[in-house]
Amino acid sequence: MPVTPSEPAPVAPVILGDEPGSFPHGVLAERHPAIVRQVREAFPYGPERRRALDALLADCADGVIEPLPDDADARDRARWADWGMDTYAGRSWFDVPWLWAESYFYRRLLDTVGYFGPGTWQGVDPFRPAKLAELDARETDEELAALDGLADLPAGERTRALLHGSLWGNRADLGFRLSDSAAGTGTGTGTKDKVQALVADDSDALWSLLPPSGTSTSRSGTSRPSTTRADSSGPKTLCLVADNAGRELVPDLLLVSDLLDRGRIDRAVLHVKPYPYYVSDATPADVLDALRRLVAAGGAAAGYGDRLWTALTDGRVTVRAHPFSCAPLPYAEMPDDLRAEFAAATVTVLKGDLNYRRLVGDRRWPPTTSFTDVTAYFPGPVAALRTLKSDVITGLTADTEAALVASGEQRWRTSGTHALIQVRR
Repeated sequence: MPVTPSEPAPVAPVILGDEPGSFPHGVLAERHPAIVRQVREAFPYGPERRRALDALLADCADGVIEPLPDDADARDRARWADWGMDTYAGRSWFDVPWLWAESYFYRRLLDTVGYFGPGTWQGVDPFRPAKLAELDARETDEELAALDGLADLPAGERTRALLHGSLWGNRADLGFRLSDSAAGTGTGTGTKDKVQALVADDSDALWSLLPPSGTSTSRSGTSRPSTTRADSSGPKTLCLVADNAGRELVPDLLLVSDLLDRGRIDRAVLHVKPYPYYVSDATPADVLDALRRLVAAGGAAAGYGDRLWTALTDGRVTVRAHPFSCAPLPYAEMPDDLRAEFAAATVTVLKGDLNYRRLVGDRRWPPTTSFTDVTAYFPGPVAALRTLKSDVITGLTADTEAALVASGEQRWRTSGTHALIQVRR
């Protein structure tokens, strides 16, 4: 049965891209055309594909939403019908929910370059050159070499450092960088600055869900010594819903490797996108590229990579590419099989800005709206690791919001200079 696109209870307006000068409007009017131009120049597409890209470029500014072509995969056409195509077809890109418009843009772009085939360009990721360039960059070499220094830290400090590496790695976002060069290409300055830039930090609650091997967690959330596995109801499973490839995915993999090594988890399920999405979002191929990069790096990085390689081969780590990962809907609309998987996890960690928007609902929430309340529908414990690159925000204290407003930094919601770790147990 088709599902009518919906959001959490209408206590805040859905974000559209129809307001000139707003961040969503800029994405639709400026970022998307920039992405089309980048893709057009990255490959030697023939005349037919180049004309199609030019048509999409014009369509971004003045066109309306067109249904998928008749030769599109029947299952995919059915999914998009369920996801709202009948509701939004024929309307301006700027007059439908921003989350929906953004997601459908990438689906249209893939059709335009022939990704879904058949033909020469079937299965060729149009963003792959940019992803590989970032993965092979000097900055990546420096970040991997820095892992050697972590070996001297106490285990707990090392794990916390890797958590912050995963958090701030979210700034390595190719789509974001196309329209915001001022945000920089690194993961921040010093560790002290990064911590001060956290607008919410529930990391202690996250660690209480994932205690090291040899401890278990009481109902109150405190850790206590444990001498047997009988204290656990089953394997400790982390579902990590990844965001970007390259220099963000690498620290995500490092964190998973460390959590396995320390016994904080027994297994991990890495959720990625089934096809290229939002320029730099990770696919199964990107996981392999990042893993090979680690293994080939030498030093401590290779050790992390080797442990992950082994964990993949023995089944302690699995990679999942569910179709809903590319849906233009919030996680409140997730299908039953995905709901069951998240319900069985010890904790589900969602990385990045897009996943945050889908988690809490892409609405203009007052910043002090309870994160716990807006994620109450989620079927198990859930955590968000995110640098702020869109207007959506929940779970701030009144004092934190006041301090951000008083700072005079008008773009604190979208600049990528602030971050959060939020947990709902």
